[in-house]
Amino acid sequence: MHFGREKLIVTIIIAILLLSVPAYSVDIGLNGFLQGNYSVDTSSSNPDGGDLKWAEERAQFKLDVGSDPFRLFSKTDFYYDHIDDDADLEFRELYLDYTSAYFDVRAGRQIITWGLGDMVFINDIFPKDYEAFFSGRPLEYLKKGIDGIKMGLYPDFLSIDIVVIPFFEPNNFPGSGRFWMFDPMPDIARSEEKPSVTLENTEVAVRLYRDVAGFDAALYFYRGFFRNPSMIPDNPLAPSKLTLFYPKLSVYGASLQGRAFDGVMSLEAGYYDSRQDRDGTDPVIPNSGARFLTGYQRQLWEDFTVGVQYYGEYMADYANYEKNLPDGFPGQKRYSDLFTVRLTQLLMHQTLRLSYFSFWSLSDGDYLINPEIKYSFTDSIWTAVGASLFGGGEKWSQFGQFDKNDNVYVQVRYEF
Repeated sequence: MHFGREKLIVTIIIAILLLSVPAYSVDIGLNGFLQGNYSVDTSSSNPDGGDLKWAEERAQFKLDVGSDPFRLFSKTDFYYDHIDDDADLEFRELYLDYTSAYFDVRAGRQIITWGLGDMVFINDIFPKDYEAFFSGRPLEYLKKGIDGIKMGLYPDFLSIDIVVIPFFEPNNFPGSGRFWMFDPMPDIARSEEKPSVTLENTEVAVRLYRDVAGFDAALYFYRGFFRNPSMIPDNPLAPSKLTLFYPKLSVYGASLQGRAFDGVMSLEAGYYDSRQDRDGTDPVIPNSGARFLTGYQRQLWEDFTVGVQYYGEYMADYANYEKNLPDGFPGQKRYSDLFTVRLTQLLMHQTLRLSYFSFWSLSDGDYLINPEIKYSFTDSIWTAVGASLFGGGEKWSQFGQFDKNDNVYVQVRYEF
């Protein structure tokens, strides 16, 4: 947790707010929740010998302070982690808004969601926390905040979002102590090198969107870095140390969503330009390639909704990739794909929700199944019980490598 930087952000935002608005015109709102979240292994113990994937109590406070044209919003979590025996504070979001008739600006830590995919991300290039999802935490914790500035421009013919991110934030993956995962070089020391905070390394993302014949259409551009790390060995023949780094990336994408066939149809695509390895000859850097998604969602009867998606990736310069792949390393396929299914049924005046979500990789043969039951006792108190079940494929495939990590989770929340 970058506590020093966050303290600085807090100080700057509060100072700007206090200097900009008179006290008598400020509106203040406060709400949040208390939560218990626990996940236990059902297949085997963790690599560290424990049987819990997650075990914590958490309190979240949302503070909303505003007076036109300014608004200060913070979402702060206090939690105690029983597995690591650690208490800490996390700023999930902390930003200042300025709004006018033709544009708005948001500065600070913020969670941004772009694109159309349900748990499948093409043009949503912002950081994710996959350990949270695999551990059975509430879905909102899959998204991580970025520290940056977002500007919205609203001319008559088009809406434009521009995001500038000076501080790089990678994806978070399951820890090796709590999760069994494939590691081709498990006993080799490693270090991490994030992109330095420079003007050249500042990430920029742009979204252009508008209605086109009743469909929501958008174009996307991103210039920054892959959020999944690559590894460089100090010696390719006999490595003693691995350096994790984040290669340069640009993404060019588009999406279209609207009503079709008595439901909602979604189409999304993106080209991933691997700027440090455009010819695909460096085996430690991902190749460029195209990604696409088609999805369909429909309510089949009252309070029952079905959603399906088909997602594919096509690797460019595949011959160069195969030629330069080190001996003994598992190779990716030129074309990989997966299919997702989401089923949701609401019962008992919508206080009981039965849901099912699954990934099925058609190319790798592995899967992740996530059934869940959620019951709301009152408007303020609810509990959810679910499971994360992995399997299929090879020991190095996306979901197959988690085969020994099946778990059952419980979430209990009181909202105020």
